[in-house]
Amino acid sequence: MTAHQPTQPSHPGHPSRSRKDHPPGTVAWALADPLRAVLAVIAIITVLTGAVQVPFGGQVLQLIGAESTPETRQLFGTVGMFMVIVGGLLLHTLLNTAPSPDVVLWSGIQKTGAFGAVDIGVLNGVFSPLALAVAVFDLATAVLLFIYWRRITAAPPTAGPAG
Repeated sequence: MTAHQPTQPSHPGHPSRSRKDHPPGTVAWALADPLRAVLAVIAIITVLTGAVQVPFGGQVLQLIGAESTPETRQLFGTVGMFMVIVGGLLLHTLLNTAPSPDVVLWSGIQKTGAFGAVDIGVLNGVFSPLALAVAVFDLATAVLLFIYWRRITAAPPTAGPAG
């Protein structure tokens, strides 16, 4: 060991061991664009909740006051699979240097549709009013996505080749 090398504790759980820092740029990325960071967290939540709906659809259906039958579990699992795909696609584009306005727009449309579908389900007695909390979350997400979409589409175009 040279004088310039830091000493490493002999025990991995030793209190003097420095904790692992976050990946470089993660906090800077989130602070540079808080709306984008919030949308990324929501995309992760969408993926996780969709993934839960696939194997545990019956329990989730009972939680929101809906009947759990083989048909409703199948449909709910299918909806969960699409939540994983749309949430994953949104997260993927938000983590790119330049997010796709098309993906952001269509994610907002999907969240608006989810809001409407859950509301209709509550009005028709399929879901309990508790499901309205999910609907309001989807509506708020849709609003944030449309705000973000407006912002990224209003940005001045980058200079391209002259011609």
